[in-house]
Amino acid sequence: MRVEPIFIDLNTLLIRIYDSVNNYEARQKGGINMAEKPHINLVFIGHVDHGKSTLVGRLLYELGEVPEQVLKKYKDEAEKLGKGTFEFAWVMDSLKDERERGLTIDVAHKKFSTNKNFFTIIDAPGHRDFVKNMITGTSQADAAVLVCSVKDGVQPQTKEHAFLAKTLGVRQLIVAVNKMDAINYDESKYKEVEEQVGNLLKSIGYKLDEVPFIPTSAYKGDNLKEKSANISWYKGPTLIEALDKLTVPAKPIDKALRLPIQDVYTITGVGTVPVGRVETGVMKPGQKLVFMPSGATGEIKTIEMHHEQLSVANPGDNVGFNVRGVGKNDLKRGDVGGPVDNPPTVAEDFTAQIVVLQHPSALTVGYTPVFHVHTAQVACQFIELVKKIDPKTGQVAEENPQFLKTGDVAVVKVKPTKLLCIEKAKDFPQLGRFAIRDMGKTVAAGMVIDITPKKI
Repeated sequence: MRVEPIFIDLNTLLIRIYDSVNNYEARQKGGINMAEKPHINLVFIGHVDHGKSTLVGRLLYELGEVPEQVLKKYKDEAEKLGKGTFEFAWVMDSLKDERERGLTIDVAHKKFSTNKNFFTIIDAPGHRDFVKNMITGTSQADAAVLVCSVKDGVQPQTKEHAFLAKTLGVRQLIVAVNKMDAINYDESKYKEVEEQVGNLLKSIGYKLDEVPFIPTSAYKGDNLKEKSANISWYKGPTLIEALDKLTVPAKPIDKALRLPIQDVYTITGVGTVPVGRVETGVMKPGQKLVFMPSGATGEIKTIEMHHEQLSVANPGDNVGFNVRGVGKNDLKRGDVGGPVDNPPTVAEDFTAQIVVLQHPSALTVGYTPVFHVHTAQVACQFIELVKKIDPKTGQVAEENPQFLKTGDVAVVKVKPTKLLCIEKAKDFPQLGRFAIRDMGKTVAAGMVIDITPKKI
């Protein structure tokens, strides 16, 4: 049975982070007017223990988003638990379980501002058990910072996260080669890891001349806000300078509204509050929405983001909204909101182009792994292997193959085992890309070519 939590403050629910009164007041005092600057959703990805959460926490501290007394509190708590260097990571890691285990489990949101841009920062988990949440975080991002420890170099989740970022449509990438203090800021070791990561990114389609590589120490603060004297041989931008060069993707406001639901809460005195990111279209109070596949309809009363009530929400905005006429049992994670006259598509089956990343044997008709599409996770069965494609030429290599193996690119027909909202990638790219997970691994990824709509 699901227990609905009671929250004092809607935004505390919305961004779901541990928030002391001091931190809340400091943010209110130095609050950012979101309308003044371009808004970018930024995700931090990479292998477990490579310093993503620490980098996020240190960055927020350097930008004045975390008051000194709050950081001291985290530091004291970390030392009591024998985790003396975890205070910066705890700025984002709010769950007690995360603190005790030293892992990032869920996806957290927090805001910050540079001279040019306003960011919603999404701290995605790196541990392989939590890749499904990493997929949710990355699917919501406009840009990514790939964090790779200079001590360890490219690791399994470095590869997996980089590939998923590309598959899920993240075109802008920054690489932070982290933990430089652990190798005494050695340039030759940095160059070695830079080449490793560069070869990886090139192999999956990123253009290296468009990807800045920055040697950093998240814990010490090197090359985050200020150029580091410890890394005088590096002549490139700091992390903040690289973030200021990011651009806001074109907002598809001319398309129909599509809003995948990430969570649904009931707040005493407020009502049903779904939380999610506007992917396409615009959202306004007074608008009537239908949520598919449940078919529930309701009217938007209010919309909030980062402590502020919005008169309109645009693509890229992570929002919480109050809906009149929709109960707590009518919606769930993975549902998609849209206009009543242009509802989100529910698939009877769909045709997709996929690439098989890693599979220990052969992928055949009847195979039923879990598809991660926007915020939904639904098992889908392969009902036809239509054709294999030569990745070099794009031509058909084999019609109706008997099986697919690692490295194959193919067109397949798939049937969801339960109701699933999904769209053609050419119409709604954000809802037409997916990752396929099985046996604790991402085995394939792809995009939707065509859909047979289900009649509901």
